[in-house]
Amino acid sequence: MPITAGLRFCPFDEVADEPNIVVDATPTTNTTLTLSHWPGSPPVAADIQADLSAQMAFRYLDHHTSMHGAATAVSTNHFDQDGLVGIYALLSPADAMARRPQLEDLAAAGDFGTYRFRDSARASMVVSAFTDPDRSPLGTLPTGYGERTRHLYEEVLPRLPDLVDRVEQYRHVWAEEDAALTASEAAIDGGAVGIDERPDVDLAVVTVPSPSSWWGHRFAGERYSAIHPMAIHNRTERGALLLVANGSYRFTYRYESWVEYRSRAIRPRVDLSALAEELTAADDVTWTSDSATVLTPELAPTAGASSSLEPSDVIARVVRHLHTAPTAFDPHATPS
Repeated sequence: MPITAGLRFCPFDEVADEPNIVVDATPTTNTTLTLSHWPGSPPVAADIQADLSAQMAFRYLDHHTSMHGAATAVSTNHFDQDGLVGIYALLSPADAMARRPQLEDLAAAGDFGTYRFRDSARASMVVSAFTDPDRSPLGTLPTGYGERTRHLYEEVLPRLPDLVDRVEQYRHVWAEEDAALTASEAAIDGGAVGIDERPDVDLAVVTVPSPSSWWGHRFAGERYSAIHPMAIHNRTERGALLLVANGSYRFTYRYESWVEYRSRAIRPRVDLSALAEELTAADDVTWTSDSATVLTPELAPTAGASSSLEPSDVIARVVRHLHTAPTAFDPHATPS
C-alpha cells in the first residue's frame, strides 16, 4: 500500500500557499490532486472515482503512489463526515485501512444518510454533535466558520480511531438520536410509515403520522424532523422524497443527486419554482422552493404551514411536474 508520508492537515484559507491535496471540495491555487465527488471537480483516474470523497481517498491509496506530487498539506473547506474520513485516510493510511469498512460507512451515514453498520451510524451522530454549539463534547466552539472548521478538524482527527473503535463510550451523545432511528425503522416495519415508490420519476412518497417526535441529523449539524433520514434512505434508493404528514408536505432532493454519484444512475433534478407557484395557486398557503443547485433543495409550504390540499392532489402535481419539467441540474454535466 502506498504511504502518503509527510502530509499534514492545513486550514483551507491557508492551504493555497503550498502544494496541497483537496478532499471533498474544489481545488485552490497549488492543488496537485483533488479527491472530491463535487460537481465540476477536476477529473481523476477511473480507478479512483467513487460515490464518496472518502472512498476516492481510499482508492487513491489502493492504486497510486505519487499523483499528489509535491503536496505537503491536505485540506477542505468545510467540516463533515466525508471530509473527515477522507483527510484521515491520507494522513494515517495504515490506521485508516485497518478500519476502512467502518470509516467508509461513517462517511456514507453523514453524506447520504445510509449505513450498513449501526455503530457507524452512531459515530456519524457523534461527529454531527461535535459541531453543535449547544451540545458539543468539545465544549465552546469558535464562532467564525473558518476558525470553527479548523478547530473541529484539529480536535476530531486524532479522536477518530477511538470513536470508531469504542463508540459505546459516546453513548451519552448518540443515545437520543439512536432511539429516534430505532423508532423510525420500527414505524416503517410496522406499517405506521408508508413508502410508495414511483420509479418512473425517481420518487418515493413517504407517509408519516403527525405529530411525530422522530428526528435525525444530516451532514454535520443539520437536523431533519418527522422521521430519521437514515430510516428512509436505507429503505429506498429513490433520489427524491415527498414527505406527507396530515396536511404537512415536504419534497426533498437527496444529496446523491448533487454529487457525481457513480454506482447507479440518478435522475437529474428539475427546477421546482413553477411547481411552487402552481401549488400556491391551488392552496390556501404559499409554497416556496429552493434552487435545484443547492445541496438538498426542498419544496414545501412556507414556515411549515398546513396545506389544504389533499395528498392525492399534491402527489399527482409533483409526479406530473417531474415528468414534464426539463433538467435543471445534472452534476455529471457540470463543467470542470
